[in-house]
This record gives sequence, C-alpha cells and structure tokens, in this order.
Amino acid sequence: MRITLAIDTRRHDHPPQHARATPQPALRVTAIDRFALHLGLALVRWGRRSRFGSTFEHRANRVERELALQSRERAWERSARLTLPPR
Repeated sequence: MRITLAIDTRRHDHPPQHARATPQPALRVTAIDRFALHLGLALVRWGRRSRFGSTFEHRANRVERELALQSRERAWERSARLTLPPR
C-alpha cells in the first residue's frame, strides 16, 4: 500500500506576518524612558513595603523564637532517640 502525502509549501504564521517594504529603524532609549522605568520600579518597591516598621524588638523576638524552636526540636529528637526502639 502506498500513500502519497502532499507537502504544503505555504507559510502558516499566526498571526500572519506581512513583509515590510522598508525596514523599521531601531528605537533608542531616551533619558525620559529611563526615568519612567526608575520611577515605576520605585513605586512598585514602595507599594510592596512592609506596613509595620521592623523595630529592634521585633528582630530580637524573631531571633529568640527561632532559637527556642531549635531548642525544642533538639529536645524532641534527643527524647525520641532515647525512648524509641532502634531501627
């Protein structure tokens, strides 16, 4: 049994790209464009800032909580190793 497939030589760009008669010149980034970019990034950073200022007490409490958590984990692991049967 022989099957002959037709080869379609047309292009199937989506969306269709039409050939341009004259090439477009490259656009240069101006100082206004750079300023607008920096302003936009500054606004995004400002919008994502923490609503509550991080004080020294908050940072110290966070460190103390982390140390207490590590201490509890070590105590649990020690008690588990002493009381659970060996594997």
